[in-house]
Amino acid sequence: MTFLVTGAAGFIGFHTCSRLLDRGETVIGVDDLNDYYDPTLKQARLDLLLARPGFHFYKADIADREAMSQIAAAHQDVSRIIHLAAQAGVRYSLINPFAYSHANLEGHLVMLEFARHLPRCEHLVYASSSSVYGSNKKLPLSVDDRVDNPVSLYAATKKANELMSHCYSHLYNIPTTGLRFFTVYGPWGRPDMSAFLFVKAILAGQPIQVFNQGDMRRDFTFIDDIVSGVLAVADAPPVATPDCPPYRVYNIGNHRSEPLTRFISVIEQTLGRKAEIILAPMQPGDVKETFADIEAIRRDHGFEPKTSIDEGIPRFVEWYRNFYKA
Repeated sequence: MTFLVTGAAGFIGFHTCSRLLDRGETVIGVDDLNDYYDPTLKQARLDLLLARPGFHFYKADIADREAMSQIAAAHQDVSRIIHLAAQAGVRYSLINPFAYSHANLEGHLVMLEFARHLPRCEHLVYASSSSVYGSNKKLPLSVDDRVDNPVSLYAATKKANELMSHCYSHLYNIPTTGLRFFTVYGPWGRPDMSAFLFVKAILAGQPIQVFNQGDMRRDFTFIDDIVSGVLAVADAPPVATPDCPPYRVYNIGNHRSEPLTRFISVIEQTLGRKAEIILAPMQPGDVKETFADIEAIRRDHGFEPKTSIDEGIPRFVEWYRNFYKA
C-alpha cells in the first residue's frame, strides 16, 4: 500500500513514516522544512527516513497547488493520506496569524482537493487538536461536546479543518478522519513543547516558566501511543451511514490528566537536578486543563495508550542527551 504523509520531517510525521516503513509500506513524504523551529532537527529526522527503502521525499508547501498537483500526478497509486503538516503552536498564532491561514486553511483545502482527485484514495486522516475544546469546562473532553468557543486562532483553524473535511466527505464521499491530539511528547519532539523546553533549561541551569502559577493539568501522550492510534485509524476508513457521511473525529490522548507540577517532578528525578521555577500568569490562548475521553477511538479502533509519564519522560530525556550530547 502507498501512503502519502505530509509533515514527514515533523515530530509526529517522522514517527508515523518510520512505523509505516517498518511494516513494509511505500511512503511518499512531503514537508517544506520551514524554520518555525530548528530546521536542523527536521533535517536529522528526514535523513533517517531517506536512508530507508520505500521512502520518497518531496520538499513542498502543502498550500502550493501546483506543487501538490505534480506530486499527485506522479503518485496515482496513493491509497491513504496522513495529513500532519500544519502551522502548530497556540502562542505563535498571536504573533504570526497569517501563517495559520496559509498552512492550516489553504493547505488543508489543497489536501482535500488532492484526495478528491486521486483515483485510489480510500482515506484522508488529518491532524486536528485538543485545542478545539477551547473554554469548555466539562472533563474529560469528549468528541460529543460542542466546540464553538475557541480561545486561539490555532484552535479555530483546526475546527475549520474538521468542518471542511465534513463538507468533502458529504459532497464527494471521501472518507476523512480527524484526530484531536492531546499534548504529544517523546524522542525527536518539538523544541517549542514543554518537555523539550524544561529539559533544555534544567540541563543548562536556566529557570523554567510555569504558567497559571503552576495550576495546570495536561493529558500528556507519548509518541509511540499516538502513532499506534494514527495507524489503527488510517487502516480502517469510516463508512457512510444513512445519517452520516464517511466522516469521523476522535480524541487521541493518554486518558490521564497529570498536574504540570508532577510532570516537572518526573523530569527533575530523571535528570537528577532541581528546576528553578518562575511562576507566571496564564498566557492568552492557553487553557488550564486537558483530559481526553478516548472511548470512541477505543471502541472503534481498539486504541489503548500504554505509556505513563514515568516511562515516557526517561525515554525522551535519553534521546535528548544522546542527540544534543548534553
